[in-house]
Amino acid sequence: MAQHKSAEKRARQNVKRNMRNKAALSRVKTLIKNVRSAKEKDKGTAALKVAVKALDKLGSKGVIHKNKASNLKSSLTKSVSKLK
Repeated sequence: MAQHKSAEKRARQNVKRNMRNKAALSRVKTLIKNVRSAKEKDKGTAALKVAVKALDKLGSKGVIHKNKASNLKSSLTKSVSKLK
């Protein structure tokens, strides 16, 4: 348990950030599933656009590493380009 005021504040901040990051990661996982489950190219492209924007945001905020966001975008783009 925190002993100092600053440590108590830090603990409160960590709880809030953890909840926010968890929600953001969950949302991105759903968006990725939407892209991968698309059967048509136009629907996949639309879902990809939304997912890429969310991945860029998480990468820039530091929720996930920038390279991981880039790798995910690349693999999703490949999967969409294979659709007909």
